[in-house]
Amino acid sequence: MVTKVNDLPAIFQIDIPLPDNPLKNLNCYVLQSGKEALIIDTGFNRPECEKALENGIKELGIEYPSLFLTHLHSDHTGLVHKFKDCPIYMGKIDYDYLVASINGNTWLKTDQKFEQEGFLKEYIKILQNTNPARSFAPNGMFKAIPLKDGDTIQIGDCVLQTILVPGHTPGQMCLYIPQQKILFTADHILFDITPNITSWIGIENSLGDYIKSLNKIKQIPIQIAFPAHRKNDSNIYTRIEQIIQHHKMRLEDTIYILSQKQPLTAYKIASFLKWSMRGKCWEEFPISQRWFAVGETIAHLDYLIAIHVVERLEGNINHYRLLCSKTEAKNKIAL
Repeated sequence: MVTKVNDLPAIFQIDIPLPDNPLKNLNCYVLQSGKEALIIDTGFNRPECEKALENGIKELGIEYPSLFLTHLHSDHTGLVHKFKDCPIYMGKIDYDYLVASINGNTWLKTDQKFEQEGFLKEYIKILQNTNPARSFAPNGMFKAIPLKDGDTIQIGDCVLQTILVPGHTPGQMCLYIPQQKILFTADHILFDITPNITSWIGIENSLGDYIKSLNKIKQIPIQIAFPAHRKNDSNIYTRIEQIIQHHKMRLEDTIYILSQKQPLTAYKIASFLKWSMRGKCWEEFPISQRWFAVGETIAHLDYLIAIHVVERLEGNINHYRLLCSKTEAKNKIAL
């Protein structure tokens, strides 16, 4: 389904279904100016996404678009092979990370890391074949025009500016149209769900990076925000504050859990935290959702380590403990 969401510049939204995924859909945006068009993100590398994307492009009469990939996740890059003859833009940081994931051993290191954080090896083996981040990823590597913070893309008469917002991934990018104060938020800011912030190989404090990126966006004048998933039904600046408060509460909950019983593994801490899973207990969670939850828990622990209130006890299986009282630890949180 194609919906026109803005007149000047002309922006359309192609609804890309994400079957069996809590995200439900990807909002693939198409900006048209003159005879040129820019497509923003693609959907998973699976038939349902491909059909929706192809139908949308056909309906809009686009023949030779440019493609911008906001970040490395498979629900945004999976169908990049469909654009092999088109200019493809992507932030250099995430592009390099994706290259390492496809051609190197990043996934192996990630599996080893999660096992060290208490995730059962048998669960990791299951996810190696069922995790959509792997099974619906791009068909091999592709060439891209690498972009850095503040670069511009011109489509017809429209100039879009890149904004680097690390956190959700090491190098996610938003696109901003200064003249109309339009921001494509990608997964940096979502409005009815909270973006997953996980721990990445080679990144010390992804939650700290994410909070800085949120505060960066707060300084930009924005009249219209187009998120990558679901709907935008609230003020973007209000939403930023809500997300920051969510992470503050999650950090405080993590401190409370450690104050009750420690040392604990990241997996065990995650099992005590509250997650939006429709009343299901931890052991009823799908393994893939436990993987996301543990990754986010590690990211919060990394933040608490960075502000010197939690210590990681490294071993075959890592454990965590507080370095100060619960009250002192909470008082050091400054988001």
